[in-house]
Amino acid sequence: MSKADQLGAGRFGGGARPVSARRQAVAAATGVPTDGVAPPTELPPDRISLNPDNPRSSLGDLTDLAGSLKTHGQKQAITVMNRDAYVKANPEREADLERDATHVVIDGSSRLAAAREAGLATIKVMVSDDEGSTSEELLESALVANIHRQDLEELDEARALQRLLAIHGSQTALAKRLHRSQGWVSQRLALLNLTPELQARISHEPIDLLRAVGNKPADEQEAALQALKEQRAQKEAERKRRRSARGSETEGAEQRGGVGKTDGHYGVIEGAASEDTQTASPPELNRARPQTVPEPRINTPAPPRTNSDSAEGTVRKVPYDEPGSLAMLLDKKVESDDNFFALLRFLGKKAADRDAQRLGELLSELSQSMPAAAE
Repeated sequence: MSKADQLGAGRFGGGARPVSARRQAVAAATGVPTDGVAPPTELPPDRISLNPDNPRSSLGDLTDLAGSLKTHGQKQAITVMNRDAYVKANPEREADLERDATHVVIDGSSRLAAAREAGLATIKVMVSDDEGSTSEELLESALVANIHRQDLEELDEARALQRLLAIHGSQTALAKRLHRSQGWVSQRLALLNLTPELQARISHEPIDLLRAVGNKPADEQEAALQALKEQRAQKEAERKRRRSARGSETEGAEQRGGVGKTDGHYGVIEGAASEDTQTASPPELNRARPQTVPEPRINTPAPPRTNSDSAEGTVRKVPYDEPGSLAMLLDKKVESDDNFFALLRFLGKKAADRDAQRLGELLSELSQSMPAAAE
């Protein structure tokens, strides 16, 4: 007995699979053996059918993807099922499959279509007949793969979630199944409640604001959206005003010879050693010598700080142990919305590494408070 026989087949078909009656008939008619043959790792693109239940309504422009496949090759295999396994799980879709296909793509429809457009002879595949035994499970497999890659258009994602909601019965059950918060599901489904006019503007309006007004009556949605956009514009104008005011203060300080001593700027002090090495220069020495050549620091303890120190430009510690103060500081200093949410995204990933459960609970709390805040 070979080592492979002793170990047995892996999950994705490292060994032989049971042969269906249809494949046995094909083998008898063509003389091509099917019993004991391991699943392929590459297939011609025209032997793989596109998935009739693909959550995407359109694959979009594939020019760039086709060019990348042709120039750099395929980096990740697409997931496919044997035609027989797919038809068994989704018999009503058999007539929609491509006639000569032996497999059906579950995850990777865009890459398959791009490979055809690029004229590739073969495409890398991973054969997995465990993607689902029902049409609902197949839809879920395709949806989850696209969600984790953030690879669906907003309305396509909402429509797929609506189909899954009918299966799982509640937003809470669906959120648990997808490992998302209930608020995450609710926000995306809200797009289906938008008027057709607002749905047509999804790619032109802030998606978070559209989701916020999606649960309002249809005749109030347009006015609510405009109000939220005006609020956002006012906040942005206020940020620009504060930025301009700080610029004026800095310019005035430079003209008075007080460069770097504007109030409100924090310096990050990593350790106590940095504090120990700071000394205050006597006023007599400041008047006696120019500021361009600083004197060497003396390793003597710094004098106790007073309230007047900040006005004189003394560096203050970032309040790492005061979450509220630190959040207010970041909100004030990070003026660009893009940078602010990029920071939140990074912190979210770090929070997931620390305690994914606590992060999920926090996201659920935030999502539940968002409708009230939006009103």
